Amino acid sequence: MLCARRQAEPGHPMCGLTGILDPRLSAPLDTSARAMAAALAHRGPDADGVWCDDGAGVALGHTRLSIIDLSPAGAQPMASACGRYVIAYNGEAYNAEDIRQELAAGGTAPNYRGHSDTEVILAAISTWGVRPTVDRLIGMFAFALWDREERCLVLARDRLGIKPLYWGEGGDLFLFASELKSFHAHPGFKPEIDPAALAAYMRYNYVPAPAAIYKGVAKLEPGCLLIKQAGQPARVERYWDLRRIAHDGQAAPRDLSDAAAIDDADRLIGDAVKRRMVSDVPLGAFLSGGIDSSTVAALMQAQSSGPVKTFSIGFDVDGFDEAPHAAAVAKHLGTEHTELYVDPDQALDVIPRLPDFYDEPFADSSQIPTYLVSALTRQHVTVALSGDGGDEVFAGYTRYAWGDLLRRRTGWIPRPLRAGAAGLLYMLSEETWDRALSPLPARCLPSHPGQKMHKLADVLAQPDDMALYRRLITAWRDPAALVPGATETPTVAWDDNVRDDVPAFMECMQMLDTLTYLPDDILTKVDRASMAVSLEARVPLLDHRVVEFAWSLPRHMRVRGGQGKWILRRVLDRYVPRDLTERPKMGFGIPVDHWIKGPLREWAEDLLSVEALGDGGLLDPAPIRHAWGEHLAGTRNRTTELWSVLMFQAWRRRWMAA
Repeated sequence: MLCARRQAEPGHPMCGLTGILDPRLSAPLDTSARAMAAALAHRGPDADGVWCDDGAGVALGHTRLSIIDLSPAGAQPMASACGRYVIAYNGEAYNAEDIRQELAAGGTAPNYRGHSDTEVILAAISTWGVRPTVDRLIGMFAFALWDREERCLVLARDRLGIKPLYWGEGGDLFLFASELKSFHAHPGFKPEIDPAALAAYMRYNYVPAPAAIYKGVAKLEPGCLLIKQAGQPARVERYWDLRRIAHDGQAAPRDLSDAAAIDDADRLIGDAVKRRMVSDVPLGAFLSGGIDSSTVAALMQAQSSGPVKTFSIGFDVDGFDEAPHAAAVAKHLGTEHTELYVDPDQALDVIPRLPDFYDEPFADSSQIPTYLVSALTRQHVTVALSGDGGDEVFAGYTRYAWGDLLRRRTGWIPRPLRAGAAGLLYMLSEETWDRALSPLPARCLPSHPGQKMHKLADVLAQPDDMALYRRLITAWRDPAALVPGATETPTVAWDDNVRDDVPAFMECMQMLDTLTYLPDDILTKVDRASMAVSLEARVPLLDHRVVEFAWSLPRHMRVRGGQGKWILRRVLDRYVPRDLTERPKMGFGIPVDHWIKGPLREWAEDLLSVEALGDGGLLDPAPIRHAWGEHLAGTRNRTTELWSVLMFQAWRRRWMAA
């Protein structure tokens, strides 16, 4: 049966999908699916819909995305013209018109009800099948497809993991959704924290895929399909393999002149941006003034008939304010620029709401400014393009060139000597290093030099390259000490065989970040923060064609003169003077280290009390209390580790309260 659907005024973005496969009908399908969809209303407040087949024990739920085709013809869940398939879909296929034309040229021209990409995807699946269709898609997407003929459920997630998708099974009950909060709405879901996933979270500040924080629940990994039939275990297949792409690209890089490579990059990224400018609602861009966001804004403005709307936020705190740089780039490009200076109270007000936005523990503190700039942007537009992904795709993180150089220059030093040097560097606290190095010219110093000195100590102390990479991405060095008895969920970062795919250390770090940190941290942060205010964020630098192009380039076109993103910088040079964007990398952060000693002190003390930490027996309070004492005393900056515990504790109070 097709259940009734609520309609509202068009114009709000994002969407959520959810559903159930429950052949035993352990709970009423319609009621359960409606409750699960209602939990995702923030992702799509325009409309919602539920489709149920009691005979098959399947239900799909959807909250409406209204970006392309604002009419009821784009409503979901949607059945194919042939009637075989029903889909709940989240995302955008930026080449939907190309696929529509390819179908027509092949003799497939169904009577489309509207011009949504959902209909085109259904027509493509009806004609070619699921795998050939996803292979053709350019975009960000997650979808659930029910095949009524085969009585089979297929889940799909885009290649880079821009859109989220969770699934879980227990007995004969199979649930899936864009966010975990939807699972809580089903009466058969009994959440239980997985200690192995919790230990991994304490290492990375996020729960790494395919794990989820609950037992029996998983994330569908990027570039994968899941096939599920009643009575059979779920089967996951990979349709796009970054490890293979990285290996092939670096084993035989393209032979291009600098000029030809820059032309190709300009044309390809320009096309990725242009495709993401198609919208039936107002559109703009985040602009920090850095390389990535400036490139996206510049290519938007170059292809726009009027001023592009750009947005940035600033903080009146040294080392954290990028707003003047963004304003200078906006002025040069001629965009219609809006900036908001955030006072500490505005940022602090967001913190109690974070467990609602991030319904799985998540501890990247830039989640706060990301939410604030999304909220600002949503006041003016419904869709925003973002520069996220540029660091992973074009080797922009400082640790790539820096870590690679230091390993090559220090690898010959006997390990005991390196360990001794590391000990000497650790003798001074990060704050003491900051003060000691402050007389040096600003151009000679990276941001947060004390942290960099301690990272240098980490480099010297590690026995090999892979150990170094794992240390660089680690918050708590020994998560098992925090979560007694837990065996940490392994990730690809612990698979030393990845060096067989990409032997060079720099490229290996880049590939591992793209497989893990990018989808599980960066894209999760952007998705949940923008979703919380019903803003759709699009990421043109993560067009898979751009990613494949970047991996086909030799290293010197990504990193040159010790500086990453060489080719992206040269593209930007065509639109923005270099002196407006060339500056030390700042990141997108806030002074959490000072806040938890000051205005957040009472909140932190409550969550980090021995009683609170010991509640439930999951955490050992001793190492956490020790870190808290060091942070308060100023002997070590333990912000990263403490923020992970604080976010877990706040999350647990919100989602695991009896």
